[in-house]
Amino acid sequence: MSFTVIIPARYSAQRLPGKPLLDINGKPMLQHTYERACSSEAKNVYIATDDDRIRRSAENFGAKVFMTLHTHRSGTDRIQEVSQRLRLEDDEIVVNVQADEPLIPSVAINQVAKNLLNSEDVGIATLCEIISSQEEIEDCNAVKVVMDERGHALYFSRATIPYQASASAKNSFRHIGIYAYRVKVLNKYVRWPPSELEISEKLEQLRALYNGVKMHVDVAGVQIPAGVDTEKDLNAVRALLSCE
Repeated sequence: MSFTVIIPARYSAQRLPGKPLLDINGKPMLQHTYERACSSEAKNVYIATDDDRIRRSAENFGAKVFMTLHTHRSGTDRIQEVSQRLRLEDDEIVVNVQADEPLIPSVAINQVAKNLLNSEDVGIATLCEIISSQEEIEDCNAVKVVMDERGHALYFSRATIPYQASASAKNSFRHIGIYAYRVKVLNKYVRWPPSELEISEKLEQLRALYNGVKMHVDVAGVQIPAGVDTEKDLNAVRALLSCE
């Protein structure tokens, strides 16, 4: 299996400024994420950023870094620029690992890449997990996904989908924000304007569905800890890693 991991990292964040560089048990958050990605089966792992502070930090821990344009609207735009500068072929696979996922299991990275590799009619692959609490089903920050019988995404929403979802029935799935792209789909993706659905839901992945891209969604084979969005999340990750 051959794929490339690109980690987009930006310095500015509303709730946690400088998030990729925040210290977690003696290392910047970004380094933890990078090391997890390097433990996967990826042939190469790169960091994509437009910030010199992130570049310097990443180079200090030995990462390969691309400085990208300041004008990118999303991490997807950033990884597409890097894939072009690497001159990756249309059918090569790129996995987007978020910088604020310091606990991402390497096996999950392998899983999403393998799923795309084995699904020739699919342009993007991603993961989900069964929602086990009614509170999370009703939480607008937990993005839900529904799939067809082949595991292709039908829709993503912050609302409760399906309508009568229940934790006891285990019929609701939370989307996990890791993506594997075929380069040719990634190149098209960044040229499409945001759709009305994407704007309404504030979910970038709806752009792909709106434009007819098949997206494979698989239940993660391992538990994937939540990423870091708040100070509370950061402290939870610090506590977990201190036990390792």
